[in-house]
Amino acid sequence: MENVGIVVEDLPAAINFFARLGLELEGEVTVDQDWAARISGFDEVRLDVAMMRTPDGNGRVELMSYDTPTAIRTEPVNAPANALGLRRVLFAVEDIEDVVAGLRARGVELVGELTPVEDSYLFCYVRGPEGIIVALAEKLG
Repeated sequence: MENVGIVVEDLPAAINFFARLGLELEGEVTVDQDWAARISGFDEVRLDVAMMRTPDGNGRVELMSYDTPTAIRTEPVNAPANALGLRRVLFAVEDIEDVVAGLRARGVELVGELTPVEDSYLFCYVRGPEGIIVALAEKLG
């Protein structure tokens, strides 16, 4: 997989959130070319895009903020983990307690609890920008 695309209203806040998770901003661009409209089935498109790279360099998160057409919300902001559709993205982290503490210092809360999973992982969900659930996992041992 090359990347996961996430449409957000507040692009700087989303960049900041994913940077705190350890992703690196590769670049930002405004897209308003005809090819983008044709691909997405719109008459015209104008959006700002930020590409974030995972620390291992193997994955990316593409953050998109639409000016034209205006982005629409199709579900509640804080949809639960069992809502239909793409529900979460998972990142492996080295020190999950440190990452969670840093996120909490910025006002991000856990969806549930930081929990050990079968003595193999520490695992939790946090709620990211636009209500997306981000899973964090630290391999134990």
